[in-house]
Amino acid sequence: MKTLALIVALLISNFFTHAQENINGITITVTVPNVTSSEGEVLFGLYDENTFMKAAPIKGEKSIITDGVAKITFTNVPAGVYAISCFHDINGNNRMDFEPNGMPKENYGVSNNSMSYGPPMWGEAKFEVTSENLELEIRM
Repeated sequence: MKTLALIVALLISNFFTHAQENINGITITVTVPNVTSSEGEVLFGLYDENTFMKAAPIKGEKSIITDGVAKITFTNVPAGVYAISCFHDINGNNRMDFEPNGMPKENYGVSNNSMSYGPPMWGEAKFEVTSENLELEIRM
């Protein structure tokens, strides 16, 4: 009888553990496979429509660069619509540097790899987070 009670207790706790994982949100793993040097870090930001290119990211991560590859993971992301931007912070000042004419000095990329002239656009960079973990690749 004690064994049966223990098995039932383990099954119930397993159910609650999996339910808790779903409440916490989704994991998004982002890889940049083409970083041009190992100097500095790659900084990543997760944005919603209200913050994209306007404010601080909802979540931010940094990655070291190993053999030209940078990789991070955003955890506990709730379902919704998001975009990710990243840039290669070569000089370690935690901000993107620009030429006097407004052109970026440091390489950057956005989700969906849409790189047109001018700043990235929300409509081209957005993606939906539902119930599945995501793996994205952003090219700079």
